[in-house]
Amino acid sequence: MKQIPAAVTDFLRTQGFVVVSSIDKDGFPHSSCKDIVKVDPSGQIYLIDVYYGTTAENIKRNPQINITAVDEHKFMGYCLKGRAKVMPDDEISHEFIKSWEDNITSRLAKRLLYNLAQDKARAHHPEASLPRPKHLISIEVEEIVNLAPHYLRKEG
Repeated sequence: MKQIPAAVTDFLRTQGFVVVSSIDKDGFPHSSCKDIVKVDPSGQIYLIDVYYGTTAENIKRNPQINITAVDEHKFMGYCLKGRAKVMPDDEISHEFIKSWEDNITSRLAKRLLYNLAQDKARAHHPEASLPRPKHLISIEVEEIVNLAPHYLRKEG
């Protein structure tokens, strides 16, 4: 397991979601969006999955996975590679559910404020109708790739 530097941990905590890539039964990448509910600097990341579908099946077959998070305004991002396991829903603690609910609330608030500022009414807010989380995905980080161009990277 690789320790996650503070700058990467802080960056991940500010993301609304991450793109998770797993390997399907034919060896092709499968990407989906998931919510980060905890980043442990020792090298463990926990994601909430609200659907029990392709990602979970892929992880059971092949635990190799990566998480990609980018901020287009800052022109930076990270790809974290590692091994994942799907944990049953009875292992989703209150702490993880609360973190997920806080993430959803934050995203809804940001969307509402953005729409108000743009004077755009929107009748449907997808986050408001997400189902209850189905399971937790635990990832042991093995490698971190900085996606920022070399000249923009802050060393230290």
